[in-house]
Amino acid sequence: MGMNAQAKTGPIRVLHIITRMIQGGAQENTLLTVEGLNQKGRFQASLVSGIDRGPEGELLSRVPRNTRLIIVPELGRSINPFADLRALFKLYHIIRSGHYHIVHTHSSKAGVLGRIAARFARTPFIVHTIHGLAFHDYQPWVANWLCRLVKRGCARITDHYISVSSNISSKALLAGIGKPSKFTTIYSGMELDWFLHAEVNPLETRRQLGISPDAPVVGKIARLFPLKGHQQLLEAIPSILSRHPAVRFLLVGNGILYERLRNRARDLGVLDSLVFAGLVPRERIPEMLSVMDILVHTSLREGLARALPQALAMGKPCVSFDLDGAPEVILQDQTGFLVKPGDSVALADAISRLISDPGLRSKMGTAGRRLVDPMFRAETMVERTIEVYTRLLQADPERLRKFDNLA
Repeated sequence: MGMNAQAKTGPIRVLHIITRMIQGGAQENTLLTVEGLNQKGRFQASLVSGIDRGPEGELLSRVPRNTRLIIVPELGRSINPFADLRALFKLYHIIRSGHYHIVHTHSSKAGVLGRIAARFARTPFIVHTIHGLAFHDYQPWVANWLCRLVKRGCARITDHYISVSSNISSKALLAGIGKPSKFTTIYSGMELDWFLHAEVNPLETRRQLGISPDAPVVGKIARLFPLKGHQQLLEAIPSILSRHPAVRFLLVGNGILYERLRNRARDLGVLDSLVFAGLVPRERIPEMLSVMDILVHTSLREGLARALPQALAMGKPCVSFDLDGAPEVILQDQTGFLVKPGDSVALADAISRLISDPGLRSKMGTAGRRLVDPMFRAETMVERTIEVYTRLLQADPERLRKFDNLA
């Protein structure tokens, strides 16, 4: 079966399932993948999502009209045995009635329920994308043990894994999830030209944000949410300000920690140096990046934050905690600096060094622009995802033929 192969009844039908469509990296990845697949004549992609409203913003309204969108309210992020059971039955009936050839799941809860439903519905091929691992050092060992147990069980019914970073793949394999032959790293794609060729007015954006034209700006783009590392950045700010008093820190994003972070900044005496931009539509992210001299990423768990390649595409060096997928895009001393997770002293030193050296910032920014293109293009992500699908179809065409005969 070649690249142009069709199912007996027409295009290859693909169903993507995700827990929620908030404004976040996994959700943008899923949306762009579905959009890209539907632009290819060989595929017909649909999307199932739960509903989980919050201060992070939503992406459901951005799903194109030509994409079939199915809402399963019970699929929301919170664990509820009764709602989860209803979600499982709903997913089963959606998959059975849609006669999907491939079910592709995202995020933990949708990944578990979606794969189980697809198996019961006898879907020929099941794919799961790992955007980040549910088990990590910042939750109780019992929760980690349970997560690993569930993930290992789901591995038995998963034909292939797509991971947004090679480091995430390695961690999953070390945890006994799947086999190396079942993993493919595909970096999370985005509308890269928004950043490479951004039409922005940094001075006007600074004026709107109340930042003076000549103030150095250190930025962070992330939901104000636990484990996103805002606390670690706040702890580093007093040391940075002692060396560079004019620096302003731009925090882009909203979330449940807003008041707590403001109070902590006030306690540290640095609140006047912070600018909370709040929730910003993704189309305005290039504007926010344009006023930054340095992007900081201090998340304590993340597959590979989209803000890193976005910043590099705009020629902005980055300082990041050295974990998960960050080392695959932040090359030490080339596109930025990596520091030990949680080390606010090293974080302050790395940021201060870049503030002091405009030439180094420019050099790293230039290297970053070269690195991310075409690696992080949405088009690249979609084509590589199609390659995964095609390998599965080619490896077992009989499975597809039998399914079509039964449909």
